[in-house]
Amino acid sequence: MGSWGRLFPVLLMGFLLGLHHSTAFWIVNVVFPPNAKARPASNSTPPLIIIPGSLGNQLEAKIDKPTLVHWLCYKKTDHWFPLWIDLNMLMPIGVDCWIDNIRLVYNRTTHRSSNSPGVEVRVPGFGQTSSIEFLDQNKLSGYFHTMVQHLVNAGYVRNETVRGAPYDWRLSPNENTEYLEKLKDLVVEMYEQYQQPVFLLGHSMGCHYVLYFLNHQPQAWKDKYIKGFISLGAPWGGAVKALRILTSGENDGIPMISNIKIREEQRMVATNPWMLPFPNFWPKKHVFISTPTFNYTHQDYQRFFTDIGFQDGWYMWEDTKNLTGDLQPPGVEVWCMYGVGLPTIVTNIYDSEFPNGDPVDFIYADGDDTVDSFSMGLCKLWEGMQNYPVHVTEYRGLAHLDMVYHEKVLDQIQNILEGKSETPREVETRF
Repeated sequence: MGSWGRLFPVLLMGFLLGLHHSTAFWIVNVVFPPNAKARPASNSTPPLIIIPGSLGNQLEAKIDKPTLVHWLCYKKTDHWFPLWIDLNMLMPIGVDCWIDNIRLVYNRTTHRSSNSPGVEVRVPGFGQTSSIEFLDQNKLSGYFHTMVQHLVNAGYVRNETVRGAPYDWRLSPNENTEYLEKLKDLVVEMYEQYQQPVFLLGHSMGCHYVLYFLNHQPQAWKDKYIKGFISLGAPWGGAVKALRILTSGENDGIPMISNIKIREEQRMVATNPWMLPFPNFWPKKHVFISTPTFNYTHQDYQRFFTDIGFQDGWYMWEDTKNLTGDLQPPGVEVWCMYGVGLPTIVTNIYDSEFPNGDPVDFIYADGDDTVDSFSMGLCKLWEGMQNYPVHVTEYRGLAHLDMVYHEKVLDQIQNILEGKSETPREVETRF
């Protein structure tokens, strides 16, 4: 691998340590997976498919570009290389190369997104857990690794009874029809192999993908093939954070990349406009973005996109606002689990530097430090709206990302999979 290969783990660990929320808990769980007592592998375990959230699986690229944003960028590669997570994004010049490789180009006429000219992107490992367990090939940036290892210790088998369904998380589901067809085929394949209906488990935005998928299946198909839907930290009413991302960018505490620089990439991801707070549920007068000259509510989205100089975003939102915006019930048994008890931003306050400066103040409400509890708790609306039960568990003091690591969540998931009926309404996770 040469000197770059030796340098990669050092830089990537620096990247991980730069993340600001729940970092210590995350690193500990990535490096030291759960110490549960292992059980023999068993085909009696109900099959499970995991659908990750935004940024939640590896992407790979191959390039043959007509132009370059910087002379140090690669113009052509003969082999696929990591696009997410990519070491180049940590370098001062490399971030420009990375943004140009990962960005989407939106066409207002066709209402479709395409890769940057000369870039091919693929999702490695569909049906396997590798690309959702770790986001880099050196296995330092863990995501679902702790959960999968917990399941393996409980008798599951990687890539057999527990499988991953990674996807191109830059695209909203209306542009990802091939993926949804593959997901349906995977459900049927696992059902036929193990003669049991399948559990679907999603985290964050991945839950909206699951909901969209289930809303587009006949009820008879769901009755036969789906055992239940486990949702973790789902922004059912959208996420206020998406507005800040589109306004001034959000680097999540990564010190090597400024908010404004990362905004270039974040505005080119179609799923960010999709996740704006849903007008059907938020109060009409709730101010999400406050500036010296105007206060933006969900009634002002068109003006918001004009004022931040990102008019394509308005068309992206128009394309996606009805995908899951009415929260039609999924038509299967649901376990809705999310964190509460942490201050979570619900209003971003800017000064005259808007939209090219960071917020100067915030208004907080209850949530998991990323998504507010009002949005996550909207799954309660499904109670009585479908023939299947809806179970809601709130984890007090648990942050958004920690939902996929915490021992109490993993134990509850195991109980659900094993058919134990008791579902607590609230769980305390603070030490």
